[in-house]
Amino acid sequence: MHAPDLAWILILDYGSQYTQLIARRIRELNVYCEIHPYYFDLSTCKVPPSGVILSGGPKSVNDTDAPGYPSHLDHLQVPILGICYGLQLLSHTYLPGSVEQGQRREFGRAAIRLDDHSDLFQNLPDTGQVWMSHGDHIKQLPAEFKVIAHTPSVPYAAIKHREKPIWGVQFHPEVVHTEIGSQLFFNFVRSICKLKPEWTAASFIETTIASIREQVGSSNVICGLSGGVDSTVTAVLIHKAIGDQLQCVFVDNGLLRKHEFEQVLDVFNKDLHLPVKGVEASDLFLKKLRGVSDPEQKRK
Repeated sequence: MHAPDLAWILILDYGSQYTQLIARRIRELNVYCEIHPYYFDLSTCKVPPSGVILSGGPKSVNDTDAPGYPSHLDHLQVPILGICYGLQLLSHTYLPGSVEQGQRREFGRAAIRLDDHSDLFQNLPDTGQVWMSHGDHIKQLPAEFKVIAHTPSVPYAAIKHREKPIWGVQFHPEVVHTEIGSQLFFNFVRSICKLKPEWTAASFIETTIASIREQVGSSNVICGLSGGVDSTVTAVLIHKAIGDQLQCVFVDNGLLRKHEFEQVLDVFNKDLHLPVKGVEASDLFLKKLRGVSDPEQKRK
């Protein structure tokens, strides 16, 4: 759950490899944000978001199983920014059939020209470099939108709803190759959504530790460690919150690098001072994997 008394941005994840970068750009502006799947239930929020970003994704909006546009977003009446798939989803929602597959996938740098500097592109030069990564494109713009930027090969590189606070960009402002990305996010988060720079990572840590301590109470917690960043950070935060009530478990599944099991355990014990138990289970895992060749089946 998000911080209960803090204005924030909701990032709806449609499966883009860049979604975490979107969050990073917003946090660099000292604004709180959270990433949730596109089907996230907004009714669970104590404080509704002040703005919503629709991420990119690997699907085509024309696929039968394509992730859809959450209809409840319209009831929020907050600014919305669609990125790549998010842009195409906005177009497809307002005009089904308006998005088609391109003759070839566009991947790499592109020269953009801005046609409207009124809000999303405020304080930006007329031209710049952006990063494209898409296979589909808008072939017909819905009547509710107007073009605010284009490239030589993408006539609808950025669009804006004529009446509602809704924008869409075909490029990826979150990647460093997009020169105008930082200012674009600043304009959306600070100027359009009107959020102040009131959040820091340090305050997030304090809030998270207090929340864990309140939730756990006098109970004990088991935390499975993979050796990666996510589970390690989780374990450190929980340990700071409840101390000896935590027991971590790190399993050798037989697929680690040579000596990695011992090295990671050493880091957990000596550097992070986590209460961790190492479990040797490589024979069990390798036996279960025998004869399995499909990577996804292996992972599961």
